[in-house]
Amino acid sequence: MSTISIAFQTDKPLREYGRLAQLAENYNFDGITVYNDLLYQPAWLPLLEIARATSRVSIGPAAVNPFTCHPINIAANIALIDEMSNGRSYLGFARGAWLDFVGLQPQNGPQRLREAMACVRHLLQKRTDPLPGDCFPLVGGEVFRWTAVNPDIPFLLGSWGAKTIAACQPFVEEIKLGGTANPGVVRWLRHRLAAETPGIVVGAVTVVSEDRVEALALARREVALYLPVVARLDPTLDLDDELVTRLAVAVKGHDWETAVSLISDNLLQKFAFAGTPAEIAQQTLALFAAGANRVEFGTPHGITSHDGLRLLGEKVLPILKDNLE
Repeated sequence: MSTISIAFQTDKPLREYGRLAQLAENYNFDGITVYNDLLYQPAWLPLLEIARATSRVSIGPAAVNPFTCHPINIAANIALIDEMSNGRSYLGFARGAWLDFVGLQPQNGPQRLREAMACVRHLLQKRTDPLPGDCFPLVGGEVFRWTAVNPDIPFLLGSWGAKTIAACQPFVEEIKLGGTANPGVVRWLRHRLAAETPGIVVGAVTVVSEDRVEALALARREVALYLPVVARLDPTLDLDDELVTRLAVAVKGHDWETAVSLISDNLLQKFAFAGTPAEIAQQTLALFAAGANRVEFGTPHGITSHDGLRLLGEKVLPILKDNLE
């Protein structure tokens, strides 16, 4: 089944998340994701507000990492979100970006992510036996000391890496390719998985507007921050290394004028949903045709969050529902 979700960046007043989530649910989106990027608000309190304000959509963070937060804290937080949402939560894991800002250079990333997933699942199942491991062992004999724990919260992995995907695939229901709108990379991953499960999720910066020029201009500015991180991850694109390096230098120096000038229309369409409602719908349908199971429209959605949600809900979703049914 093809599903469509909305993702929010955690840069808003806390009171805003519930209102935006209600809008998304009323427009009939299937899920709401909250980012958990470094230097933004942690995802847990926004998710709590979203859980309170909604009754149907799936909700979860995409994604947490086990390098800045131990799995015992991750497990406890997602258990509370799942309780508040009456079992509608999922938990996304990823290595995460910008870890160098806090002096972290993670080693053995695939192993640490796999062990973190095993540790969280062990804790959610309230198992008392020891859990061996090099990174996140549990000595056993203790369990969470409250009762509202769902042992079957679905896991998502955010990764482009073949080794990480292979290590974590047994634990996950979905794999998310974050920061892309490229059907080619969906076909690449589907071929590597060679199975219908786990599901493939694609998400990226989204700017929809009736004014195409306005939409593309804002999308360039928004995607510039992420593009140096994800540009070299896509194995299906032959990008100019010099261009990506110049873009990274411009972003690091907060030279947004130069960064934006380096992003062509063609490049933008590989890494963002940008344009009119009809154009966004066509981009999305191409991703489903390539093998995506879920498409996620990321922040900022439109020229304003509310305008973007309105256009996505009133003009993009009806096209998608008509074509996907």
